[in-house]
Amino acid sequence: MASPEQVKNYAVLKRFTGVNTKANRTAIKEDEFAWLENAQPVGDGNMKITGQRRIVVDSLGNNVAFSANVTYLNAVNIGLKDYLVAFKDDGSAQYYNITDGLKGNIANPGTFTSGGVQVSQWKNERMLIIDSQKGYSTWDSNNVVNVGSVGTISLVSGGSGYNSAPTVIISAPNDANGVQAEAQAAITANAVTSITLTNAGTGYTRAPTVTLSGGGGSGANAIASYVTFATGGVSLFLNNGGTGYYAAPTVTITGDGSGASATAIISGNTVSTVVVTNPGTGYTYANVSVSGGTTGNTANITATVNNVPNVDVQTFSGRVWIAQGRTVFYSAAGSYSDFTSVSAGNLTLTDSTLHGIITKLLSANNFLYIYGDDSINVFSDVLVNSAGSTIFTNTNISASVGSKLQEAIFPYFRSVLFMNNYGVYALVGSTTTKLSDPLDGIITNIDFTQPVYAGQVLLNNILCAVFNFKYTGSLGNTSSPRFIQAVFFDKRWFFTSQGNTLAYLASAPVGGKVNLYGVDNNILYQLYADNSANVSTTIQTALMPMGDPIRTKQALKFGVEATLSQGGVFNITVDSEQGSSPTYTLQNFAQWTNNYQNVIAWTNNSNQVISWIYNFGYYLYKSDAQQWGKYLGLTLTSNSAAFTVNTFEFEHELRARF
Repeated sequence: MASPEQVKNYAVLKRFTGVNTKANRTAIKEDEFAWLENAQPVGDGNMKITGQRRIVVDSLGNNVAFSANVTYLNAVNIGLKDYLVAFKDDGSAQYYNITDGLKGNIANPGTFTSGGVQVSQWKNERMLIIDSQKGYSTWDSNNVVNVGSVGTISLVSGGSGYNSAPTVIISAPNDANGVQAEAQAAITANAVTSITLTNAGTGYTRAPTVTLSGGGGSGANAIASYVTFATGGVSLFLNNGGTGYYAAPTVTITGDGSGASATAIISGNTVSTVVVTNPGTGYTYANVSVSGGTTGNTANITATVNNVPNVDVQTFSGRVWIAQGRTVFYSAAGSYSDFTSVSAGNLTLTDSTLHGIITKLLSANNFLYIYGDDSINVFSDVLVNSAGSTIFTNTNISASVGSKLQEAIFPYFRSVLFMNNYGVYALVGSTTTKLSDPLDGIITNIDFTQPVYAGQVLLNNILCAVFNFKYTGSLGNTSSPRFIQAVFFDKRWFFTSQGNTLAYLASAPVGGKVNLYGVDNNILYQLYADNSANVSTTIQTALMPMGDPIRTKQALKFGVEATLSQGGVFNITVDSEQGSSPTYTLQNFAQWTNNYQNVIAWTNNSNQVISWIYNFGYYLYKSDAQQWGKYLGLTLTSNSAAFTVNTFEFEHELRARF
């Protein structure tokens, strides 16, 4: 009878789950992997190599290259066309029309703040753009229009002799592509008593003039205020209307910005209203003085400068919602531009659960999610009450977990996935669940000062969630720091590498599939799209005790069952806790060498290199092995395309105990 040391033992690995970087390689489960790069464990015995990225070409066959480096990428739908929109470091923006392959300009350099833009969309009519400094604008696939609009319209004088309401004429917007504001007047006892804004308009860069015409009377006049989400502007508060005014005083605003102006309205010898006709720009401080028009006490007005940045814009429940600091502004029902009517308004989050400012708005699953760095609130049940005001519920669903990574928060099936500086979480209903325990070994090696983007993509007919970040660790490929993608599906993770400097991602549906696009500096790529290109693959199994963790094993042979449709080369080491064996090269084609062992290339009449392939399809690639240790495993690397790993096999003999 043979001694135990002479008995050959075998192990077969064909149950493939995902990667596990949290535990030591000797402690992870035998069906887990210490590293998987560009290899998707689709199912047992079915690990498919992912495709490589492919440059997107336009309708003329030219590579899509934007005119400057991209700092923000997203996808929108306008009409029946899908667009990828790229905002760039020179403040300009361009689009690529996925539907017809055309590339074009959205805005010239200097239009937007570099790195300070977020977008959403209104129905399928227009893209909504919020700039952290320059405010709110829209793009309808032809023109960018600033959504500076008319605010309140205040009566200076009601006039007299009106037997019908006069027509309110508001001057045209400064932007020729804007929408003219509209209003209606009401009369009582032959005088105009109020003016109601019915359309706030768009495209205004300052307050328009207001004229009242007709109605049989005269003397009525009014002043419009101006509403903008640009920062660095001034708002005014009337502390005391003063006394003894026989004429409207002059209001003067001074400070370190420019353009701010206001008009005072008097009633009963006191200042009753101060209308800001232009909030100005560039202010960090402002002072207000009031002069003239009084023989009594001077009115007192104070100025407040809005230096809180705009954070995000979303559409939800028939309205536009804009986050600015800790405040969420919402438009009137059914409008993307009216922030002054009775059903418009704002809510400032005062609860201590929000530390700092809002970081993200997300509309999904019949909720508007309001993310903070370590909190999540939801708005829901939006209604208009009998007085015409909008009401809704505001519920805090997480007081300890949130995210400041705006582009790493997105819907995935009926949940919301998000990444923060310590992991990836799923939000289902009001419950947050950590998904990224298997990634804990690499989280501390992510450079969170660099862009972190996420999206969805269909890989091997599986809808996957993808998180793109800059990785500085040494696991896997050692050519770090570099951008890689952590891919999640069916409770398992693996990694891909689609370009070392690929920083920005956007998902878009095309032809019934969800595609993922990315930008490397200024070049647009479709990720995972090229299954014929060579891709750098690393598959590192667990270090397995082979059923007896206290016995040393002598590796004798190993094998890899794989399915190939073209030439492929595998470089394999047999690993143990002691280190790695020399590299074994397995391939499915023959090489011709001369007496000096130099490879001789065969070429055809077109100077194309011919490979002498001796097998396709399913095949066992095997070799003798040189390795020993209490734990054994394999590391497979390859630069070949589109193969499938089916099984790993081991032959070993037992050696000394302890």
